[in-house]
Amino acid sequence: MPSCTLRIKLLLVALVMFIASQAQSQSIIEQKRFAVRSGLSGGFDVGLGFNKNYLNPSLVYYELTSLTKSNAVFVGWTARVSAFYGKELNYYTAPARLTQVETIDTVSFGRLSQTSLNVGLRAEWNLGRLQLGASVDLLGFTFLGRARVGRVYSSTGLFNQTDSLDRTIQKPFQGQDAFQSASPTRVNVKLLGDHDRGMSTTELYARVFLATNMALKVGYQWVTTEMALDNRDQVANNDRFRSRVGSAYVALTFPLTPW
Repeated sequence: MPSCTLRIKLLLVALVMFIASQAQSQSIIEQKRFAVRSGLSGGFDVGLGFNKNYLNPSLVYYELTSLTKSNAVFVGWTARVSAFYGKELNYYTAPARLTQVETIDTVSFGRLSQTSLNVGLRAEWNLGRLQLGASVDLLGFTFLGRARVGRVYSSTGLFNQTDSLDRTIQKPFQGQDAFQSASPTRVNVKLLGDHDRGMSTTELYARVFLATNMALKVGYQWVTTEMALDNRDQVANNDRFRSRVGSAYVALTFPLTPW
């Protein structure tokens, strides 16, 4: 008799778990159907990009709308607040007019940080509980970021300096003069390749729903940041230097559907 009672209890537990899982799954499906019928969905991504040389925490708000009758493809916009904390990074000559025809100069920083607000575009392929997508920052500004001293490596560069007689003289980036102050570029614009300016993020991702109000998002990011020297290189007429780094990305999504 005890063994029979135990079997009944196990059967009841299994039945309850099955019903609960089906109810949760159905809730997710109904929520997605509602969002698809309304043609609009959105939410927040709270995430972190990381590798051995930097951390990139971010908060993203997004809205998507359906492009197709099958409700499989969605596009929309994003607003991203992200911070960048890096160490032992090299920044290279940024302007496109120089990267194709000139010797590339380098500025090395021990530590740096900057925070930006950008708006961008997102495309997503909806597979029910799973979504595949991509997003890119297009325009924004960097509103936080301290000036940092970096070491300039340039074989031809010269910068202006005022001497004791109040005369402007030109000096090479050598010896102690190789250590120069730089600050984050304030305006962010995503164009093509070396025409980019400032800080921006591009990402590919997959998202799977864990519950009706939460999803796990994993992917890969490419983060571009830029620093501007206080003392411009007068030979190249340039003060902008860029870094591009890639990393894994993990986030939790908190959907706002149905509205």
